[in-house]
Amino acid sequence: MTSSVAGLEVSNQEGPSPASLPMELVERKGLGHPDSLCDALAENLSRSLSRAYLERFGVILHHNVDKALLRGGAARAAFRGGEVLEPIEIYLAGRATLEVKGARIPVDELAVEGSRQWLREHLRFLDVDRDVRIISLVRPTSADLSSLFSRKGPVPLANDTSLGVGFAPLDDLERTVLAVEQRLNSAETKARQPEIGEDLKVMGVRRGDRTSLTVACAMVGRFIDDADDYRRQKEQVRRLALEACAGPVEVHVNTADGETADSLYLTVTGLSAEAGDDGQVGRGNRVNGLITPYRPMTLEAAAGKNPLTHVGKLYNLVAHRIARALVAEVPGVREASCYLVSRIGSPITQPEVMDVKVRLEDPAQLAALRPLISEVARANLATVTTLWREPQQVY
Repeated sequence: MTSSVAGLEVSNQEGPSPASLPMELVERKGLGHPDSLCDALAENLSRSLSRAYLERFGVILHHNVDKALLRGGAARAAFRGGEVLEPIEIYLAGRATLEVKGARIPVDELAVEGSRQWLREHLRFLDVDRDVRIISLVRPTSADLSSLFSRKGPVPLANDTSLGVGFAPLDDLERTVLAVEQRLNSAETKARQPEIGEDLKVMGVRRGDRTSLTVACAMVGRFIDDADDYRRQKEQVRRLALEACAGPVEVHVNTADGETADSLYLTVTGLSAEAGDDGQVGRGNRVNGLITPYRPMTLEAAAGKNPLTHVGKLYNLVAHRIARALVAEVPGVREASCYLVSRIGSPITQPEVMDVKVRLEDPAQLAALRPLISEVARANLATVTTLWREPQQVY
């Protein structure tokens, strides 16, 4: 099935690509960053609700649990030890279907226990029972959105008036920033270097042909003997980061460290959330896992939105899919971007605007390639109705 898009526009990409500019900036927040934790727990709650709805009623019911706030705790970090003094508090909020014909859905239980399970599975040194409080603030969905969600038809209706954007392919700096965080947070690295915490952030800066990375890495005190050992381990983080880089790159790690033990980025749990930082949904990586200010972006928080009708999630995912498909499938397309705008109440396969821009090896070939570009874009847009069945990674 392909989608009928009255507002489809196909044009040449104007202006230089980010990789050709004198400067480019790219950021990635790692798995344990407070903002990433908020995104992950909001998305985990949406998946838990979706599974519960399917098991009990055979359909996914309306919910949008895309609001989360992490309030950092207090801790005393130390070499070969340390302790958490005040727990991290995580507030999960939004709207969900709480009851159907007298049958209650245990939303609060799913929020609290589901979050605890996710934290246990992904964070090695956080005592989830003692050092975290999960507070569920989910309220019943509004009558108007519930009515819109339940309207039957061949295609779901958009839950919101929103927009999504995507681009492809990733350039060298984007791939490098992504690869470094993934290497440092990989299971293999953690097995060999347990002192590397899950809270990582990588900021990439390219000036001309010179690239530098600044890595913030929470170090776990229980595996570090003293300040000298800390500096040795920090140097190992730098070397691991360099191994993940394809070309010559400068890497700087924990640049705020001072000379005294209490000025080092030392933690009890491998998380800045234990004492030094707070978090919120939507402030972290976009759906492709990066923060790319030199690329098209939106402020839409995808995590926690329902996977059937909320275009704030779906259009961002499918816009990247369209861009990747155009680069892979249309000869001569070197780069692509896609902008999608929904209108609430319209079928999700019929955006008000679908603006596709391509950078061609020969821009004069646009007219000849436009039919194929349009066909590929429409075909991938049609998958928006089945995205909910696909496993999605945490952004």
